[in-house]
Amino acid sequence: MNDQKAGAAEHQPLLKIEALYKSFGGIQALCDVSFEVLPGSIYAVIGPNGAGKTTLFNIITGIYPAEDGVIFYDEREVGNKRVHELVHRGIARTFQNVELFESMTVLENVLVGRHVRTRCGFWGAICRWPWVGKEEQEAHRKAMELLAFVGLEKVAESRSADLPFGWQRFLEIGRALATDPRLLLLDEPASGLNAVESEQLGILLQQIRDRGVTLLLVEHDMTLTMGISDRILVLNQGRKLAEGSPREIQADEAVINAYLGRE
Repeated sequence: MNDQKAGAAEHQPLLKIEALYKSFGGIQALCDVSFEVLPGSIYAVIGPNGAGKTTLFNIITGIYPAEDGVIFYDEREVGNKRVHELVHRGIARTFQNVELFESMTVLENVLVGRHVRTRCGFWGAICRWPWVGKEEQEAHRKAMELLAFVGLEKVAESRSADLPFGWQRFLEIGRALATDPRLLLLDEPASGLNAVESEQLGILLQQIRDRGVTLLLVEHDMTLTMGISDRILVLNQGRKLAEGSPREIQADEAVINAYLGRE
């Protein structure tokens, strides 16, 4: 019976979007967009510039409200939740433009992400109860483990602003992982990376998936996207153009004409 329940849970979507609408000043950014993301998968969203991809991310993560439609996460409606509430529930993200605390060290940036999973507040910091020190030690251990996972443990004490751009991308992913997400949204993580870094990123994203984190990815690098994605959604002018496996998307005439083009 327990095995049957576990199997059923694997086929229940972790994220379910139903008929999402959003406009800005009369311009329709998203129109009737629906899709499902299964747990333990890498789901990619692609499309031309202005297709509504980042708007979709901003709505899912609570930055923008939707005009209409429903968002379910782990079978609960979350469309009215604030950013910090969604992070507590297990939704994290990275941004198209790298967003780091540049004056902080690499380690401190990851510790900021870890803060959401700690109990120490104002009075804990003032009174220094015994459990506070243990919690800080555990946060430090977890942060160093994540830096090793993304390949940055040797520069833990470096200022984040001094890192090469590609390493800053990996640091942002490490900081997002510090929140212990079940769903991680990545907005163009390969942007600005060279070919070697993009290949390393693809390996890292699959390792993250293997750790049990579900990935929702917006990306223009088609080699990366087609190589690691389980399923792909194509947006065009705010509407759902196609959805399917990488092979199905690559063979879809509408997608070829609107976005992929022909060699």
